[in-house]
Amino acid sequence: MTPRAASPEKMHTLVIGAGQAGLATSYWLTQHGVEHQVLDRRDKLGGAWQDRWDSFYLNTPNFSFLLPDLTYSGTEPERFLPRDTVIGLFRDYAQRIAAPVRLGAEVLRIAQTDGGFAVETGRGAWLAHNVVLANGAFQLPRIPPAAVGLPPHVTQLHSHDYRNPAQLPPGAVLVVGTGQSGGQITEDLLDAGREVHLSVSACPEAPRRYRGQDILYWILQVNLHGPAYGINGLQVDQLPSPAARFMCNPLLSGNGGGHSIRLRGLGRRGVRLHGRFEGTDDGGLVFTDDLPQRLALVEAGFGQRLKLMADAYISAAGIDAPPAEPVTADDWLPSESGARLDLAAEGITSVIWCTGYGLDFSFLDIPVLDQWNYPRHTRGVTEVPGLYAVGLPWLTKHLSATLSVVGADAEFMAEHLAAR
Repeated sequence: MTPRAASPEKMHTLVIGAGQAGLATSYWLTQHGVEHQVLDRRDKLGGAWQDRWDSFYLNTPNFSFLLPDLTYSGTEPERFLPRDTVIGLFRDYAQRIAAPVRLGAEVLRIAQTDGGFAVETGRGAWLAHNVVLANGAFQLPRIPPAAVGLPPHVTQLHSHDYRNPAQLPPGAVLVVGTGQSGGQITEDLLDAGREVHLSVSACPEAPRRYRGQDILYWILQVNLHGPAYGINGLQVDQLPSPAARFMCNPLLSGNGGGHSIRLRGLGRRGVRLHGRFEGTDDGGLVFTDDLPQRLALVEAGFGQRLKLMADAYISAAGIDAPPAEPVTADDWLPSESGARLDLAAEGITSVIWCTGYGLDFSFLDIPVLDQWNYPRHTRGVTEVPGLYAVGLPWLTKHLSATLSVVGADAEFMAEHLAAR
């Protein structure tokens, strides 16, 4: 006889993901007395921070920890935490708030049933009245289709799988993308004495400090308090289009006490800068032939958006902040940067794709996703009763996926869920 499948476990609310969004959600559900279980595909707590490279530091200062029952009260609010400290911090947090986490429980399918949801996992099935999608924004590493044109002897890694320079074979390295990961991994390789080529994207540079504060301080204030002064540019309803939810974050680093990353500065250190990577052609790497224009675009980005909002907030709130430091013009350009690079002649043996992530809701057998694979929702409450989302970029505002805002979004969502 075929053994009978075990009956589904029943639970009032299931939270998918035990990263910062899932743990913040668990905290607030507990405060409201909501029976719940947190499911996570990983075997260990620590969320997506476990996917960062060895030398990684948080880009956000200690003062930006605003999770429920996890705020910073030490003597170094403007310092930055290394990866392993962050992982340990979240493991301690889960234990302190007694989050009911079940590890190694990858969710395979979620479908609607009468009065709730059927959830299939690698460790059994569940029936739940509510489901909270808290599986984060760093799920599917994006690698451009042009990657298939690279010869098989070239090692390819996404930033998701990069850990340190010793992982890579001897030879030069091409880093594709100049978001935060691309800039920081380039510095990591440089510090190890590696020869680096860097394909420049459109992510904006920004000063690490601006008008007397870490730039994240002003970004956080505009996120949290800007609307009270009529400054709404970092609220989700002010986005020019839904696609803008996936725009680049400013190019910054928390390493070495925190610093800006300037692409021209990397070039002066020996990094070979190129335009956007287009693909391969007969043993060559092809880039757009527009490096000067790209560098100008990257450098202008801060002044066109975040600077204006920070200045407007400082003025409207009547804050006595020092004036902005004058920006020194920099017209440095490499002596050569054509649109084509000979792979063999340059000795490039590795490519690291710092090209971001896509959302992964492939397990969701419910028609609630828009064309960008993003749940249709209002403040995390989806159009499907009982289905919620938290911890996604621009869920309610610019910093919704960060340690600073995810707790407040989780609190609102938990209140709505508890009132159902």
